[in-house]
Amino acid sequence: MTITVLDTYPAMKRILRAPVPDRVAMLRAMLEPASGMYRYFPGEVDLVAMHRMASGFPLDRDEARCLDALETLATAGAWERVRRALDDALAVQLAATPGLEVPDITVLVVLGDPGDEHFMGPSLGVTGNGGISGYILITLWPYPENVARLAATAAHELHHNLRYGPGGVVWSPTTVTVGEHVVSEGLADAFARQLHGDELGYTRIGVPHLHDEAVFAKVVSGLGVTGMENFTAWVHGDASAERFGAAPVGLPTGAGYAVGNRLVDTYLAVTGQTAVQALHADSSEVIATALHAATGRPARPVAAP
Repeated sequence: MTITVLDTYPAMKRILRAPVPDRVAMLRAMLEPASGMYRYFPGEVDLVAMHRMASGFPLDRDEARCLDALETLATAGAWERVRRALDDALAVQLAATPGLEVPDITVLVVLGDPGDEHFMGPSLGVTGNGGISGYILITLWPYPENVARLAATAAHELHHNLRYGPGGVVWSPTTVTVGEHVVSEGLADAFARQLHGDELGYTRIGVPHLHDEAVFAKVVSGLGVTGMENFTAWVHGDASAERFGAAPVGLPTGAGYAVGNRLVDTYLAVTGQTAVQALHADSSEVIATALHAATGRPARPVAAP
């Protein structure tokens, strides 16, 4: 098992300094080692189009701003910190689950797009994708809060990789529920918090809603919803749903993360487990245990009307 954090710093620097017509081919070459994260997509995937969709740095504007941001990340030792964080997090997880099968993991750290209002605003300048076994993508703008949370962000995405890795939880696009997604975010945050503390371990977009009872009730009402096209609204919120052409459901940004943390924290408290011990916890059990503790009544997620 090998974790490879691709050294994208010099590649991005060359791309941003190159003539504009040359940048697409250079970016495609930089992204190619991580192309396997799209292996479940139908047909051939345009890596540059996926980069743009994921709020990656622009190829035709904001060069000076991006180069300055890139230097901020380099000065902060971003790539080295991500590598150390992943090694340390994996060691902790393996100590708790010594028989865990861990795939080779390729990690891509990419500068975000300062001209993307949704990315820089509601998303707070950071997104991650660790749900495809063997690959982690972190796209970020070096806001001080994001730089401070680099290690915790890496740990969060590693948790997704291990939960859905070999022998782990199976994510079936046709049957997976909002509840699974919400619980997975709560477990990943609990893992990051166990390693790095609450101040750094929470995903930032969920923090404002951790104690919002109306948000909690609304997300719980949709935990049984299936169909991955619906997940963005329930987990990330309406602003993200509208950004990607999905229907809003009346939730603020990060709602599912906030609720996932509450459900998981209750489950861990009731069962006496730590986050690393609960890596493969069944999401239905997590939800039922947490809601029973909250209401005193057995509860299972049901699909929202």
